[in-house]
Amino acid sequence: MGPSYAGVHMNIGIIGTGNIGGTLARKLTAAGHQVRVANSKGREGISTLAKQMGATAADVWDAVNNVDAIILAIPLPAMQQLPAGLFNSVATVVPIIDTSNYYPGMRDARIAEIDDGMPESVWVSQQIGRPVTKAFNNALAYTLAYLGTPTGAQGRLAIAVAGDDEGCKQVAMNLVDQVGFDPVDAGSLSESWRQQPCTPAYCCDWDADETRAALASAVKGDAERKRGQMAEAFAKLGPSPTHEEVVAMNRRINAPQHGHR
Repeated sequence: MGPSYAGVHMNIGIIGTGNIGGTLARKLTAAGHQVRVANSKGREGISTLAKQMGATAADVWDAVNNVDAIILAIPLPAMQQLPAGLFNSVATVVPIIDTSNYYPGMRDARIAEIDDGMPESVWVSQQIGRPVTKAFNNALAYTLAYLGTPTGAQGRLAIAVAGDDEGCKQVAMNLVDQVGFDPVDAGSLSESWRQQPCTPAYCCDWDADETRAALASAVKGDAERKRGQMAEAFAKLGPSPTHEEVVAMNRRINAPQHGHR
C-alpha cells in the first residue's frame, strides 16, 4: 500500500478544510486523486463543502482508513484534540503530512517544548504518536491556491519538504509537484525548524534555488526574535493587504540577506 511515485491516482485523507486543507483538497482532486476530507464538524457537517471540492465527506476515522497519504491541515494546538489511537491502524509506509505552524501570541497558546527549541513537527509527531513529514507549511494560502505552475515552468515557486522516512518524503514531494510547485528536500525532521515561521524560507515565494539558499541560511534562534515583529508589521499593512505586500514584508523581516528577484 502507499504508491510513492508520480502519476499514480491515490486515496488521500485530509483532516482540516481551512485555507490550506481546502485548497489542497481541490487541487489534489483536480489532479485525479480520490480525496476524503474531514473536520471537527463530522461527516454531515462537511458534506456540502466536500461536494464543492469534488471530495468525499468523512469523519476523521474514515479520513485515515485505507488511504495512501494523510494530510493534517489543522492548527498546531488542535493536534492534541485528535482522537487517541487515530493512527494506530495506519501502515508505516503511509505518509502523515503536517502542514501546521506555531503562532504564539497571534493565535496559539504557548507550548513550552517548542518555546524551548523543539522543532514544531517533532512536537506534532509526539502528540499523534507517529512520525510526520513536514510540507506545505512555508507557502501562503494565496500562493498555494493561485501561483502553482506546471512542472518545468520557468520561475516555478518551491515548497520545502522535511522528514526522516525517504519513501514518505518522496510521496509528499510528488504531491507538492502535482499541485504546482517544485519540491525541495529540506532534510530530516529535526532540521525542519529551517522552514518554520520567520525563517528565510518561510512564505517568501522563492523558487527552488532560492529556497535551498534560504533553508541553508537559517540561524537557530533568529525566528523567535523576529516573531515579535510580525503582529506589528501586519498591523502596519492595514486591514486588506495584497499578496505582494505580505510577501515583501516577509522577505524584509524573514530574509533580509536575500534580494528581491
